[in-house]
Amino acid sequence: MPLKDALSAAVSRLTAAGVPSPRLNAELLLMFTLSCDRAYLHAHPERELTADEQSRYDRVLAERSRGVPAQYITGHQEFWGMDFLVSPAVLIPRPETEHVIETVQDMAKGFDQPKIADVGTGSGCIALALAKELPAAEIHAIDISPEALEVARANAARHQFADRLQFHQADLLAGLPTGGFDFVVSNPPYVGESEQDEVQLEVRKFEPRQAVFAGPTGLEVIERLIPQAQAALKPGGWLVMEISGTIAGGARRLVEDWVESRITNDLQEIPRVLAVRNP
Repeated sequence: MPLKDALSAAVSRLTAAGVPSPRLNAELLLMFTLSCDRAYLHAHPERELTADEQSRYDRVLAERSRGVPAQYITGHQEFWGMDFLVSPAVLIPRPETEHVIETVQDMAKGFDQPKIADVGTGSGCIALALAKELPAAEIHAIDISPEALEVARANAARHQFADRLQFHQADLLAGLPTGGFDFVVSNPPYVGESEQDEVQLEVRKFEPRQAVFAGPTGLEVIERLIPQAQAALKPGGWLVMEISGTIAGGARRLVEDWVESRITNDLQEIPRVLAVRNP
């Protein structure tokens, strides 16, 4: 089958399955199947797929049609201009999390050698983006999941930052030294179980539940993290967390005794980052 016909059939198949952005997904999965870029697809529309290529394309389309995220099929996701390995053991990095990097990057200007803890590192996207932007920083990547830490270590090695990060398997900051960090950074679980029906089916079904849902209200993990972060931070240090509009008010109430708090909205004007300074 010619490439253009295979692509057209894939778009129809994904559309029928209710997959969002069907053309984008069809192209992405065909690029993955052929190990090529988008320019190649458009430059060679008459190129015939081999039987093996068609079979492989059919398999990945079937996976996407049943809701498996494209990133888990291809094993990759771009974040902060970096290519990250991802697996079902980790949350897929999302563009809104880049606001966390921007916030820390701006605040870190006043620190010569900031010591940073990335709590719930997952794929390592936050820790590695900060390693890229803050070459003098000492960065600790923490996750409760050994499988997630394995992915984060692989990403650190791929981006040649393995010697810049220290990895810890821990429940939040349990067991880490107190009073030594300039920044505690986290994209914690913050979706309440009452919001399940509002979360995309493919997120609910395929992404690690403990990285998405915090408990009944969405504040449960943040509520545990805040006192641990306060103990781990130096005086004047910052806790920087990704949040959502749903929990913004509740999260802010939990840090009323901190010296200073700032909310950063994302491009849709939804509260996305809460930064608070330790007394």
